[in-house]
Amino acid sequence: GSFSSDEVIRKRLLIDGDGAGDDRRINLLVKSFIKWCNSGSQEEGYTQYQRMLSTLSQCEFSMGKTLLVYDMNLREMENYEKIYKDIENSIAAAHEKISECKKQILQAKRIRKNRQEYDALAKVIQHHPDRHETLK
Repeated sequence: GSFSSDEVIRKRLLIDGDGAGDDRRINLLVKSFIKWCNSGSQEEGYTQYQRMLSTLSQCEFSMGKTLLVYDMNLREMENYEKIYKDIENSIAAAHEKISECKKQILQAKRIRKNRQEYDALAKVIQHHPDRHETLK
């Protein structure tokens, strides 16, 4: 029909959850149940009953494993959120430090410019005689 093999595989994976064979186990359980309902002898019925219990415990184990993985993923997400916030805070702190440094640079440039002007004035002044010489 119009179903491509990719779509079939995708559908099977969706039904199967994490690919652990859950749909196969459930189908097996249904078949076992039907066999158990139709079993003739008590011995055959008991065997089917044991098979169903085994399949059920496999399903429960798989479900437990899936829940554990889910919880772990949630904790990992929380952990990543915390790391992300820490990084954001570090970036903000770095930006503050940069702007503070820029202010300090501007101040240092201003002081340097003043010193240069002061030195230039001092040189000009040194060329003229001091007050004592002038009064003489």
